Amino acid sequence: MKNFCCWFNDTMIKVIVVISLLIFIMFVIFVAGISNSFQAIDVSNKALSTKKIEWGIVRGKNHMQPDLGSENLRIINEFGGIAMGNKDKKNIYLTFDIGFEAGYTSKILDILKENKVTATFFITGQYVKTSEDLIKRMIDEGHIVGNHTVNHKSMPECSNEKIEEEVMELHKEIYEKFGYEMKYIRPPKGEYSEASIAYTNTLGYTTVMWSFAYDDWEENKQGREEYGKKKIYDNLHNGEIMLLHATSKDNCNILDEVIKEIKKQGYEFKSLDEFER
Repeated sequence: MKNFCCWFNDTMIKVIVVISLLIFIMFVIFVAGISNSFQAIDVSNKALSTKKIEWGIVRGKNHMQPDLGSENLRIINEFGGIAMGNKDKKNIYLTFDIGFEAGYTSKILDILKENKVTATFFITGQYVKTSEDLIKRMIDEGHIVGNHTVNHKSMPECSNEKIEEEVMELHKEIYEKFGYEMKYIRPPKGEYSEASIAYTNTLGYTTVMWSFAYDDWEENKQGREEYGKKKIYDNLHNGEIMLLHATSKDNCNILDEVIKEIKKQGYEFKSLDEFER
């Protein structure tokens, strides 16, 4: 009887210890869960502005970096976007917006290949419908293909559901057709808000703006090749993200000369994957 009592007491002590340990573990998990919930609430409740902002810059003089604007810079930096690179590095990041094929992209790709320059092409859903061969060539030749959304809608004017549809439908189509995963996005029309950039971040995208562009997209303003070259040369600056439109005949005609001259001035063309802040 004495041995039984000792055994019973030892067993009860062990059971109590095990139960106490389990209760303690469950308590720790519960507290951690509450903490994570509070963190999630804090993030989700952060006030993000839906105010539509139109990207704009004030050009610099004597090849100094332009003024991107304090609000633009704050939002881009806060949400990990890209707009302009290191002020001490003579790097140029060449990007093209291309909503439709105007017949110039093949020659542009020839010029880039000849000059060993890697560029980024931001494409729309319309471009995929008509130019799969050119997209494949971009990928095969080492260029970056970026997301310019399916229908080129202003993101701040869209709900989160619509933004996801515009971005991810194009993303999935490019992946299914080419096995290529896009990761950079340029908001259509250069229009964005804190909320829209934050949401595209959750879709796995980095927003890319620009520090140089000119009025090259208008079809009735072609035939101004000297004007285009002057705009580009006068505004060269360190860390420049150059936006050109691949639908411009002028850009196609001057691109080879422009690339050679930019290199002659000591600048180096870099891929967005090599971006330096």
